[in-house]
Amino acid sequence: MGIYLNPGNEMFAESLRSEIYVDKTGLIACTNRVLGSRQKYICVSRPRRFGKSMAAEMLAAYYGYGCESGEMFQGLEIAGHPSFEEHLNRYDVLFLNVQDFLSRAGNAEGMVSCLQEVAIREIRKMFPQLISESESYLMSALEQVYQETNRGFVIIIDEWDCIFRVEKHDTKAQTVYLDFLRALLKDKSYVKLAYMTGILPIKKYGTHSALNMFDEYSMMNPGMLAQYVGFTEEEVNTLCQRYDMDFAEAKRWYDGYQFRKVAHVYSPKSVVDAMLREHFDSYWSQTETYEALKIYIDMNFDGLKDTIVSMLGGIRCKINPRTFQNDMATFRGKDDVLTLLVHLGYLAYDVECKEVFIPNQEVEYEFATAIQGAGWNEVIKAIEVSEELLAATLRKDGRQVAQYLDTAHREVASVLTYNNENSLSCAISLAYFSARAYYTVIRELPAGKGFADLVFLPRRNHPQKPAMIVELKWDKSAEGAISQIKRKEYVKSLEGYGGQVLLVGINYNKESKEHQCFIEEWDKIAMVNII
Repeated sequence: MGIYLNPGNEMFAESLRSEIYVDKTGLIACTNRVLGSRQKYICVSRPRRFGKSMAAEMLAAYYGYGCESGEMFQGLEIAGHPSFEEHLNRYDVLFLNVQDFLSRAGNAEGMVSCLQEVAIREIRKMFPQLISESESYLMSALEQVYQETNRGFVIIIDEWDCIFRVEKHDTKAQTVYLDFLRALLKDKSYVKLAYMTGILPIKKYGTHSALNMFDEYSMMNPGMLAQYVGFTEEEVNTLCQRYDMDFAEAKRWYDGYQFRKVAHVYSPKSVVDAMLREHFDSYWSQTETYEALKIYIDMNFDGLKDTIVSMLGGIRCKINPRTFQNDMATFRGKDDVLTLLVHLGYLAYDVECKEVFIPNQEVEYEFATAIQGAGWNEVIKAIEVSEELLAATLRKDGRQVAQYLDTAHREVASVLTYNNENSLSCAISLAYFSARAYYTVIRELPAGKGFADLVFLPRRNHPQKPAMIVELKWDKSAEGAISQIKRKEYVKSLEGYGGQVLLVGINYNKESKEHQCFIEEWDKIAMVNII
């Protein structure tokens, strides 16, 4: 066993010995399917904390020649697959963590030379009769070993994109690196599987990609690997039952990523931390600080600030991800920044609608923290007043609610301009920001004979809070909004809910730029008479 060549299975064994291990060995069936074919090139890009390295270590344990891994896979999903025995420990695995070599070399320029030197030294140690002392090209060394053993290589490259993240502007070194990878991997008979992991998709190289033989599986479209991106709903539900944790709270905090074939994907590291600590919280900042997000928020390209504020207000935003150059330095507009935030895990992407949105409570808190550091004082003030706004609503003080809404509107007017009921809805949702700690907020909920603008459903751990149905009007009246709630029977959306319900009508007068609010407690008997 070596460090880079056939590194063994101990790292995967550590994962199996962990208190929480969620079986993702089904991924191996996917890689077995493309092994030795034209589709043998796989690039997986995901945010930090999403288990990329653990998956790479699992593949090394499964394919690696010279180690006996059959027993450790028994009882796991892959063991029941027809391809399991066929490829188990049958290949030489070259496992390269590019971040290690970049750190060792000290700079991007020397990284490729360092990587080749170290890898060749280890290959020569295992095959001294095949590799001469003068050999300096990794490609040639692999060709010689393959010619002699006929086993083929599974090449795993972890953190493949680190040079584009650490040395963002060193395009010369990036080009040298991309050319090296292309020469090492493309059209080489010794490559039976090339599996790369990183945060970014493959860097575009001029008008094309230098590594265009790779199939990419990213946060924009993970394809057949969707269920291996993070934890699925079923997996999180099982963990919540095991640790006696509230599944609804786990969903609020860590769900939100969605793909064509998997509707609910959870941030895995955060779920594990929450289970082990028996507490739901934001664990994102333990691996990344808010400065990483603040850098991109400060790039206020063509209305980026407005877009982020809208998303904090619960709005989804259309983007065109095709202009993104798959790096952290080339930004031509707002869509490029938003696409990068999808790859970093700060936004989720709906591939069907081409829309981005803030996925969950954990990431929402990161945005709220980042905008404080970015000096968005008007938005911060609007969020700060939200606790008082909620308190005034719960005591049915419509006049005070209207005053708080006027204040919130003045604060965000320079960012989010009222021009229709949709922007009003976004601003009101942002004004009730603190309510999300107690409520699930649903926009445009099908109810009765129409759609309720905003419905606030108390979370399971806050049963004392009343539900709220909020109807918004533009240049009409708050009383008319209440009448519409009753007339269109929006309370039917709360069928099965037995607690208190507040009906909240809000009107915005465009001429005076003032809000009016009228609040009633739902009287079931009176409602029946009206309806």
